[in-house]
Amino acid sequence: MAKATEQQSWKESHHEARLWSKLDNGKVQCHLSPRECIMSEGKAGFCGVRKNEGGRLVTLNYGKATQITEESVETEAVFHYAPGSKILSLGNLGCMMNCDYCHNWQTSQAKYVRDKDVKYYTPEQVVETALDRGIPIISWTYNDPVVWHEFILDTGRIAKQNGLINLYKSAFFISLEGAKELCEVIDIFSVSIKSMDEKWYRKISKGWLPPVLDATKYVFDQGKHVEVSSLLVTDANDDDESTKRLADWVLTNLSEDTPVHLVRFHPDYKYTHVQRTPIDRLERARELAMSMGLKYVYLGNCYDTESVNTFCTSCGHALIERYGLNARPVGLESENKCAKCSTSIPLIQLPELPPRLRKEQLVESSEELVTRKFTYHGDVKACHVEAANPTDMLTSITYRRIATDGSQLGEVETVVMKPHSEYRFIISKGYKEEVGIEIKHQECLMTRIFEVFDRAHYPTDDFSVTQGLSDITPITTLQIHAK
Repeated sequence: MAKATEQQSWKESHHEARLWSKLDNGKVQCHLSPRECIMSEGKAGFCGVRKNEGGRLVTLNYGKATQITEESVETEAVFHYAPGSKILSLGNLGCMMNCDYCHNWQTSQAKYVRDKDVKYYTPEQVVETALDRGIPIISWTYNDPVVWHEFILDTGRIAKQNGLINLYKSAFFISLEGAKELCEVIDIFSVSIKSMDEKWYRKISKGWLPPVLDATKYVFDQGKHVEVSSLLVTDANDDDESTKRLADWVLTNLSEDTPVHLVRFHPDYKYTHVQRTPIDRLERARELAMSMGLKYVYLGNCYDTESVNTFCTSCGHALIERYGLNARPVGLESENKCAKCSTSIPLIQLPELPPRLRKEQLVESSEELVTRKFTYHGDVKACHVEAANPTDMLTSITYRRIATDGSQLGEVETVVMKPHSEYRFIISKGYKEEVGIEIKHQECLMTRIFEVFDRAHYPTDDFSVTQGLSDITPITTLQIHAK
């Protein structure tokens, strides 16, 4: 395993925390997570980012994030809220858990966070970016947003004032008090339930199950849009009994219409002794859950299966087709009705925000363009492209999807780059015959490409580091240097 990162200047500044109380002898107690961590002077809690500073609780990660990233709402295991819509994803630093198979341990475990991977934002900058790009949803995600509580509340309030939606993708190991505060700003909760087996939950995630279930039921009862996902780990919680317990809990405490996502595992972090979850087990689990009464059960991190599509529960007509993280409505009428039998479907649609950056603002240039290509391989069927514009000019980066015969699939997409800006966006394989992508931009732009292993993965090392190391599990420079 990798060694802890030595220098971490990102920890040097802090912000006042919420949900805590003073104890005797200068100690403080945090009430954000069910751990109720008690901290002596100068000590941090389990998460590594909430600390006793001078007899008061402070947070070390306020406004500190991974690179802001444009993705699709399907990235967050959300299929019934604005399908196909763009989201602005932000991950932060630290976590109230420590799952053995964590896909984002380089940022979720504070001791591994490197200064070079930390970006700094104000709440206003986050909202301004979403408005500039016509992105209707801000997504709090990746490592886990619970430990970013103060920044989410501050930013979320401004986002809602500007007509934006807030999405919260979380393992939801949070106190009820914390969940109540979130309901002020969060519209969508995508909750990852690690397992319905309490012993396994504690052993693998270092958390416990009841608070997760209590908080999930609470936000559902408040009328929030809730979708549930569960990572089915090979030979661990991918058996029939686990699926039955999950389905029964959702049916009893949420709704038969609640979307449930059964997600394929890939080996990572400390949990690399088993292979990816077999597809046939996922398909069997889906069929079992639906036979118990759940209407909408989907597979995650799976390609070339109809089990990612949305069908009418009355006539079976295909309503939304998906490939990778791309969604295409094919059988919906207005007001979310089946085009074949007019059955109402529990979907929420949003009007798209008009982008304030227009393509016609771009200045034409005769400068020769830089061309880069990325080919999907093995389990890598998506990538992040990160661009930096160090100039005073408005410029752009374009990309096209390439088929097996070299032809173009779909339309050429354009991402506008403001002067002196940085931006990251995802491209996920969108067609069965798609083999990769080609990007083009002016030489003034600096670009990096990152291999993305499944939708919950935020890579911190680019393709120049990871190329050829593995197409089954992410390999990072932290792991390389530890060998």
